[in-house]
Amino acid sequence: MPQGLSAAWDTVTSALVSPLPTNALTDEVLCDAMALLGGHGLGQYVEGWLLETLQVRLTTSVAPEFWMGLKQPEGESQERERANALLKAFRNLLQQLEPFLGGLERLGSWQDESRGGLCGPGARGLTERAFSVVRAILLFSPPPVLQERVLEFYSRTFSVHMSQAGEAVEAEEGTAEHNEGGLCPGCAALLHLCWCQEALEQLQELSHILSTLQKLQKILGCFPEDRIVVFESLNFPLWEKMDLKIIQSLLERVQICRWLGQVLGWLSRVFASKVEEVGNDATTTDGKTGQPINALLQRWHCHMHQFFCRIYVNMRIEELFSIIRDFPESIPAIEDLKFCLERTNQRQQLLASLKSAFETRLLHPGVHTSDIITVYISAIKALRELDPSMVILQVACQPIRKYLRTREDTVRQIVDSLTGDAEGCSDLANELSRADPVTLETQDSEDEGSDPEDWTPDPTDALTDKTGSKRRSSDIISLLVSIYGSKEIFINEYKTVLADRLLHQLNYNTVREIRNVELLKLRFGESHMHYCEVMLKDVADSRRINTNIRDEESRLPVEEQSTLLLSAMIISSEFWPQLKEEKLELPAVASKAMEDYTHRFEKLKAMRTLRWKPHLGSVTLDVELEDRTIANIAVSPIHAAIILHFQDKGTWTLEELSGVLGVPQEMVRRKLALWQQRGVLREEAGGRYTVQETSSCRERSDRSVMLIDSDEEGDSNTATQSEQREEKLQLFWAYIQAMLTNLESMTLERIHSMLRMFVAAGPGVTEMDVNELQAFLQKKVRAHQLIVSTGVYRLPKTTQ
Repeated sequence: MPQGLSAAWDTVTSALVSPLPTNALTDEVLCDAMALLGGHGLGQYVEGWLLETLQVRLTTSVAPEFWMGLKQPEGESQERERANALLKAFRNLLQQLEPFLGGLERLGSWQDESRGGLCGPGARGLTERAFSVVRAILLFSPPPVLQERVLEFYSRTFSVHMSQAGEAVEAEEGTAEHNEGGLCPGCAALLHLCWCQEALEQLQELSHILSTLQKLQKILGCFPEDRIVVFESLNFPLWEKMDLKIIQSLLERVQICRWLGQVLGWLSRVFASKVEEVGNDATTTDGKTGQPINALLQRWHCHMHQFFCRIYVNMRIEELFSIIRDFPESIPAIEDLKFCLERTNQRQQLLASLKSAFETRLLHPGVHTSDIITVYISAIKALRELDPSMVILQVACQPIRKYLRTREDTVRQIVDSLTGDAEGCSDLANELSRADPVTLETQDSEDEGSDPEDWTPDPTDALTDKTGSKRRSSDIISLLVSIYGSKEIFINEYKTVLADRLLHQLNYNTVREIRNVELLKLRFGESHMHYCEVMLKDVADSRRINTNIRDEESRLPVEEQSTLLLSAMIISSEFWPQLKEEKLELPAVASKAMEDYTHRFEKLKAMRTLRWKPHLGSVTLDVELEDRTIANIAVSPIHAAIILHFQDKGTWTLEELSGVLGVPQEMVRRKLALWQQRGVLREEAGGRYTVQETSSCRERSDRSVMLIDSDEEGDSNTATQSEQREEKLQLFWAYIQAMLTNLESMTLERIHSMLRMFVAAGPGVTEMDVNELQAFLQKKVRAHQLIVSTGVYRLPKTTQ
């Protein structure tokens, strides 16, 4: 190489890596040197030489010194010393790279000017290539110490900034608290060793260095985005200060907006490109929107807001069962959760957590059915506030609906709640009597006249059924009735409840029942409540008939009047639920009174007669003994029959009473317990029962704390729903046997379709759905009355 070219090369390369600025004379020499190199085609190699020199310098000296300085001080050290070491390492890094950065900028300007025939990416492109080399060598696989030191430093500066911001707010509000621990709340050092201001100055300098090196995003990118935003900010006692209660809204509190503004102030320090830019205007916000004007801070404000919503949703999801249970006091928490849930993708997390909470805390044998229904009603109210599309309610409450179907008393509890008979559950009664009820008859056809343009698809997490978003009801009664898929079950259960109530009260007062029937007619339709109207009419007719018969009897001579004052509840058997059938032989005096009443009824109602149920009803009597009289005792007919027999004979055995009454001995023994408790009868040796004419004071006080025979408390006069259903199923069984005898084998679906075709619904027959039919057939299979193979049912050969 000619001597002139060697000198020109040395001149150019020395100027590119020299930390000293160039003057006019030096610049003229450089121009001549570059022109000489360009004339011989050597200018294109300057760029490669500079980048290679940077790479060699980084590998041999800069990077090792950086990691060595970052690990200082070795052994145990204070956080303040580690922060100084971190800043010193990056300061030395910048100091060693500055000559190369200046050379790259100078070379890029020459390329832009085409000095000496140079061509290339220019200053911007060269700088990006250089920083790519720096990041590749320094941060390709950084040791854990970098992550630890950076996280520790930014966490501490965040704590210092939030502490100072909080103290400023407390000073303005006059609520400053005295620090009793003797430690600085920001840097956690003793007050006389506080280094908060030093930490903030170090943050500004480090932010400037990283910004200059274009490594801020790479350094911070070592951590997940949510930790970038807050850097262990949850250590700050934000949640404790705000006292998170479900009865108060959190998002509307001033503390949240203030906290977000304070975090933005810290972020303005982190992302400051120059130390001087950090000041009062760093977090300037738009007065209309409250958003920071700076584009970078706007982006981080969105990140913070989403992160806060995600944290809040996580916290409320854990408390969602309690929030639902405490509705409506928890409405503020539900509104906050709805706001945050719309901004995060956590619906599946909420659904999974809520279903798990229901299954573990509610759906087990230790919880009463009425409590399950109460929580389900609260869930309907709360979740329709949280999600108006009702998808969350549909999916999360599916286990509750499925479990309630397995409880035998579910229908009775719902009916009792509707009529206001259930203790502590008035929600359904209030829902039934509201001003704008949802008619179940027309609910299924609500979509028929809707505009197709208004149709909207269901969310992706909705259940795949035939219920669309518009047909998915939010009415509480409709949702409870839909548990079984048919309102006939509830109507039949209400008829049973109404019959029990009418037969127990015996005072012909039906004001409350008439109101309930009228309200239920608005829900279920008049045709379905026709039987209940007939039952109420029977009560009114019975009162009128009893009045007429008593008037007629009062006009008779005294010797012809009955010794027993008898009133009857006359019912139409075709319209009332099936009553319990028990055999009971009444004493002659009671039988004579019933015969006289029947004769007078036949005179009053021609071509009609009465068929008595002697075991049903109530008898009020006075028991006169030698030393006392027990007045106005209301007992059942069998109790009255027992004590009337003792009027004729003072001592009876169990066998004798069973014979004259026509009931089993075990039942007679249970019924005698009432008169034993009252001190009227006593049991003697040999199983004999005798009237106890006298009684001591001590025996009376002992009897006063004894329990009455619980067999009589709350007895139902009607057969249970399961008993009635079992009898009705036998009619289906007769049809099924006939079909299988003629057709030999049938599938479940065909059996069900033929039953629907040939078995008409009426007072004695109710429709059976596919699931119930399958359960009934499986029961017959277990009883060896049917054979099933690959879904096909047939009769055993011995029964055909």
